[in-house]
Amino acid sequence: MALPEVLARIEAAARRAGRDPADVRLVAVTKGHGLDEIERKVLRYGDFPLGENRIQEARPKIAAWPEREWHFIGPLQRNKVRYLRPFRLVHSVDSLRLAEALAARAEREGYRPRILLEVNVAREPQKHGLDPSALDAAVRALRGLEPLELRGLMTMAPLADDPEEVRWVFRELAAMAREHGLPELSMGMSGDYEVAVEEGATLVRVGRALFEG
Repeated sequence: MALPEVLARIEAAARRAGRDPADVRLVAVTKGHGLDEIERKVLRYGDFPLGENRIQEARPKIAAWPEREWHFIGPLQRNKVRYLRPFRLVHSVDSLRLAEALAARAEREGYRPRILLEVNVAREPQKHGLDPSALDAAVRALRGLEPLELRGLMTMAPLADDPEEVRWVFRELAAMAREHGLPELSMGMSGDYEVAVEEGATLVRVGRALFEG
């Protein structure tokens, strides 16, 4: 599946839900792919945010295309926050301690990171993210934590053969975001992004579907 088909499916899903397709952005996940392949299969089609989930792999790609909008989407350790300044948005802040470490680094460097809180909606023990019961307290704390800008929520749904089986995950995250007045919802990947768009995603993280074939 090429990127234009993914975009067409995102647009169709948005229209089915009565949404403006312009309110949904594709984050093209480039992890595991080299510069030439990214150029051919992603960059030639437009100016999309690019998502990486490993700092070490991201750094040479950011150096190659510093003008692009980069998002960090993977698990993050506190000792890696010093590398986050080039990223326009960090999707995977999964604890208050991590947020505090990022805030302290950003204050020293004089910039304002834009972040999403990762929520483990399905409460899968192997997944990163806040337990939903801890979300209220985390949002309150982060709204008072300068210089961070809390923009929204992120989640990863369980793997499922039928994306309808995980629709409830996206619906619950969307309800949490509305409750807290948070505009961004990063949810949906290659196997379930259409359902995520129908449930309110503003950012879909698609990688595998862009590079198949």
